[in-house]
Amino acid sequence: MEAEAPSLLMLSLFFLGLIIASAYFSSSETGMMSLNRYRLKHLQREKHAGATRASKLLEKPDKLIGVILIGNNFVNFLAASIATSIAIQLLGDPAPLATAVVLTLIVLIFAEVTPKTIAALYPERIAYPSSLLLTLLLKILYPVVWVVNFVSNGLVRLLGFTLNAGDSQQQLTQEELRTVVYESGERIPRRRHGMLLNILDLEKATVNDILVPRNEILGIDIEEDLGTLLDQIAGSQHTRMPVYRGDIDNIVGILHLRSVGKLLKVENLNKALLVQESNEPYFIPESTPLHTQLFNFQTRKLRMAVVVDEYGAVKGIVTLEDILEEIVGEFTTDLAASSKDIHAQVDGSFLIDGATSIREINRTLGWDLDGGNAKTINGLLMEILQSIPDSSVGVKLDGYYAEIVQTKDNVIRTVRMRPVPTTVELLIDG
Repeated sequence: MEAEAPSLLMLSLFFLGLIIASAYFSSSETGMMSLNRYRLKHLQREKHAGATRASKLLEKPDKLIGVILIGNNFVNFLAASIATSIAIQLLGDPAPLATAVVLTLIVLIFAEVTPKTIAALYPERIAYPSSLLLTLLLKILYPVVWVVNFVSNGLVRLLGFTLNAGDSQQQLTQEELRTVVYESGERIPRRRHGMLLNILDLEKATVNDILVPRNEILGIDIEEDLGTLLDQIAGSQHTRMPVYRGDIDNIVGILHLRSVGKLLKVENLNKALLVQESNEPYFIPESTPLHTQLFNFQTRKLRMAVVVDEYGAVKGIVTLEDILEEIVGEFTTDLAASSKDIHAQVDGSFLIDGATSIREINRTLGWDLDGGNAKTINGLLMEILQSIPDSSVGVKLDGYYAEIVQTKDNVIRTVRMRPVPTTVELLIDG
């Protein structure tokens, strides 16, 4: 006696259940693969149950994809068989072409495109609940998954690919991390955006880019008379002053003005006591990266260093505050208005001191002036002109125009600059 064929209603319900199962596997695959790995790690540290399950599944993506595809292909093939049975009951014959077209449209719309679109838009809402059933299915189907992965991984190796290559791709480069900061949008305040980006830029700059040049160092010459030294100390705006003998290249110590207070009660104050209260100078090469020097300051518990060139001559000084300002910015609200070297003009141009560094100009005005090997605007213009120019000489740089306003003592003292879309070109005002 032949078994009674399933009714059309039963077949339809079974087919509907298979389409729902296919949609589950499709959405699970897209949701799991669309998860933000860094947010996932954060939630995992916060003991989020769904994130923990999803993270464990993603540790072995070959097995995760294996169990999803096994389940998805099984229900899709079974759905095709059920669709054929439904066609026979409705039409009296299998009608393979019509059945294939209808089934493709149904699977494509309801089991592929729609669930995958939702999962791509809301990966966490789909992936975390889905991880419960996926974990269970992986345990039940583990032998089948293992066999499939064994063969698949063998083919991957045969084709010359490395299975663990994806681990290194999950590590962010500096430029990628910079993009992450940019893409964070309003989740990170704009000021903190700048601080994070400035921290990344520390590796690109050296102490030579931010040092106070030797001609601007405010120190005390221990060979001066004691009264002059005390007047210099009393009028100093800095808490630390280099102490040198005769020439700035002969620095013998760094005097902290707090130490001078101890000497006020000394009856016979002399220069030897000032030298004695000075700390040993800390010399560093001009090529030291800023992030390295920041660490060195922290390790040595110091706040000032003397920068020397390859010949041992003093080039300038750099302080911990200088490096911190590279991260947090100047402690003012309007950099252009407060800078003693850059003065805004009513016509939109800026009068700039020739000794101002290219880095300070770019940071203060938000420009992108390329200094090449030059550190200051004076050095850049001298490098281009290959001579000591007279005033009223203009130079068109890449996007900027510079007019030399004043030269003195063989250096450019004042420059008027404004941004213009131009290329490098020398212009001599007639």
